[in-house]
Amino acid sequence: MKGRRASTAPESATLLTAGGHETLPSLVAKVRLRHPGTDTVLVERAYATAAVWHHGQRRRSGDPYVTHCLAVAAIVADLGAPLPVVCAALLHDVEDAGCPPEQIADQFGDEVAELVTGVPDAVIPLIAPATVCPQPGQVGTVLSREAAVVVIRLADRLHNMRTIAFLQPARQYLKARETAEVFAPLAHTMGLDTLGAELHGLAITVLQPPLSSSAVAQRVLAVLALLLPQAERGRWKEEWSAELAVHPTRRTRACFTVRVLLGAPRLSLTLRRPMRRGPGR
Repeated sequence: MKGRRASTAPESATLLTAGGHETLPSLVAKVRLRHPGTDTVLVERAYATAAVWHHGQRRRSGDPYVTHCLAVAAIVADLGAPLPVVCAALLHDVEDAGCPPEQIADQFGDEVAELVTGVPDAVIPLIAPATVCPQPGQVGTVLSREAAVVVIRLADRLHNMRTIAFLQPARQYLKARETAEVFAPLAHTMGLDTLGAELHGLAITVLQPPLSSSAVAQRVLAVLALLLPQAERGRWKEEWSAELAVHPTRRTRACFTVRVLLGAPRLSLTLRRPMRRGPGR
């Protein structure tokens, strides 16, 4: 929800169509897919309002902040949430941008206003799956206020996790740990298994990052060095590491590591073999 630069709202804003991001037409299409025949004028108005209040604000990635609002609303729409919840997802951060709650209520009704007000400070509750997902992976068309707020929070966290690379490492770790311990299990509890699995996967990627090919090769070389006589290990490990460093690609590093792997047993025997004495000795 956070992570933007403050700005004042201008009198107008244009619809965004940024490559690689959700757009208003794509969001409207998702809503109509889940709810055929639905009048999406309210969604379009909610987007316009979000675009006004977030005008000039940027995420840490440099993207316009309203792209986050669209992404959160699109996740909610994909879950089959009713129209007021989609609108609240679009508007979930406008209060932080300075929009008065009364204005939201006047323009979108009390239901949407209560959801928007409830999102920032909601205490994440545990909700029985049957109260949220009558069908696997889909929220019901009638949600309690608490359930709807949690669905928006989950969608907000999912998009923030998808873009977590732009946070400082310490913040990444804290967000990922909270996601793995709280948000992912909650999504599964609510029957949103696909969403929960993605949250968990994104969190684990931060908490347990995969080793680079160079790091893997260094570990292999360190193990191979143990085959050598103790007095020789440090020298050969240093030589191997220096040669590994000059290989520019994953493929060449892998080929070098394989060569060392195949040659290490013979090298070990050679180094352990007593030196032959010269004639007359």
